[in-house]
Amino acid sequence: MQIGFKTGSSVDPLRRNWDGTAPRPLVWTAWYPAHEGSTAHIPREKSWFRREPVAVDAPLARSNEPLPLVLLSHGTGATAVAVEWLGFRFAHQGFIALAVNHHGNTGSEPYRAEGFLCMWERASDFTAILDDPAWRNDLGAQIHEQAFVSGFSAGAYTALLLAGARVAFSQFEPDNPVKSPIQGPREFPNLADELPKLYEKPVFRASWNRRRSDFSDSRIRAALAIAPGRSVLGFSEDSLQAMKRPVQLIGGDEDTVAPPKQCCDWLVRHIPHCRSEVLSGGVGHYTFLPEGSKIGRSAAPELFFDQGGLNRTAIHNEVARKAVEFFSET
Repeated sequence: MQIGFKTGSSVDPLRRNWDGTAPRPLVWTAWYPAHEGSTAHIPREKSWFRREPVAVDAPLARSNEPLPLVLLSHGTGATAVAVEWLGFRFAHQGFIALAVNHHGNTGSEPYRAEGFLCMWERASDFTAILDDPAWRNDLGAQIHEQAFVSGFSAGAYTALLLAGARVAFSQFEPDNPVKSPIQGPREFPNLADELPKLYEKPVFRASWNRRRSDFSDSRIRAALAIAPGRSVLGFSEDSLQAMKRPVQLIGGDEDTVAPPKQCCDWLVRHIPHCRSEVLSGGVGHYTFLPEGSKIGRSAAPELFFDQGGLNRTAIHNEVARKAVEFFSET
């Protein structure tokens, strides 16, 4: 089976971009089973990641039933391509996999401190895209109205928000009783210092003041959270205990960015319908990124180094298999 690949753009008419000059952009990417006879190629554009062979803009494979939909949320500062390894494998199993570049928190545009601080807006990106029929029309197929959701790192945070988690404290707000050992992620190491001056901006202030809102979406059936980070420790315990959707957590035994004993274990103690698995053999945080291209290995070698000769592709295959099994059960 060849895997189709299509990109498009939409907007959320209910929210503004961080400059306040236009609706919030929603640039999306889809992977899907392609029609028989489609031809796949490795995309030519430069990337830090080793790309998968895809049939760009190919028609979907014929199906007599609506295809299952899984939403994919990238890590902080990344792009949809960072979850291509998972979307590609989901498509091989008959899913439509749909990712969004989260405005201000994506490498597809200049970084914005607002996007890194207000991560709850990422969940609303998916609610907005589910409300928009345009991408379904572009793909030209029957697709389930309900969806599964999966995400890596900050994307795991996004998936849990959509499944019912609610924010008690942002990771970097001064009143958070769980003090972060860092001031920001690797892409924005002094992020916490930006908060006071950003509060003067109306779009940021409106977002910040709604951080404790309910960002769940009734169309979400189950959530897979891969390497959830310390930001999840700011979730309201009451909201976690009230979650009714099935949740699967996957961590890595050598993850020092999002240690499973701090993050996954805490979530499991508070979410009723939650199970967790920590993959062993030297699995680090960035093992859940694609294999690196020559450009990527040169620019950021720390993202593509795995301990002890770990086979990253084998880990990706294992995670995808577990994900499909989990979603098939629900």
